[in-house]
Amino acid sequence: MLEHKVKLAIVDDHLIVLEGLQKLLTSAGDIEIAGSFTTGNAFIEFLKSNTVHIVLLDITLPDVNGMDLCREIKKIAPDTHVLGLSNHSERSMIVQMLHNGATGYLLKNVSAEELTQCIHEALNGQVTFSKAVREIMARPSMSELKGVPQLTKREKEILQFIADGKTTSAIAAELFLSPLTVETHRKNLMQKFEVKNVAALIKEAVQRHMI
Repeated sequence: MLEHKVKLAIVDDHLIVLEGLQKLLTSAGDIEIAGSFTTGNAFIEFLKSNTVHIVLLDITLPDVNGMDLCREIKKIAPDTHVLGLSNHSERSMIVQMLHNGATGYLLKNVSAEELTQCIHEALNGQVTFSKAVREIMARPSMSELKGVPQLTKREKEILQFIADGKTTSAIAAELFLSPLTVETHRKNLMQKFEVKNVAALIKEAVQRHMI
């Protein structure tokens, strides 16, 4: 733990959330509110010239995506701990926040006691989740339950070309195949990933780290 007061910032575009969190955290003796911000850009400007030990970051902001903002915060201030604080309970969003450098993730139904506990765990270098998020993370995702589709070498090649935005005719020319053959591979890929369109195919492949 830090010897001096912990400088904490809140980034959330709902004023009632900001006010509630400020009141709640001011009563915790070792926490000092460094600032409250309704936009990501305002916080970034503040962070460039101020020390922030920990930031409670909403995912949905009016000017930027909170997940992208998390990555930006870690670039500017690698030692600042980011805790996602959101109503979004999708496992993929939680995982993405962690990939982008967050130290933890809490849902907004978190209790005051749990919130301060998570803040202190984060400051001690632990990855921390609120109880509700721990339950989400403990459940296997649908893609984990389904297992990883087994692709042939050719299917992997074509999947990468599709992800690069190449058309059937362009892929056919590149691989010296007929467009019909490429189309067959494309259909097989969608069948293996159990998806209906190319956008869903790419999303599934990315989530499974196959492209």
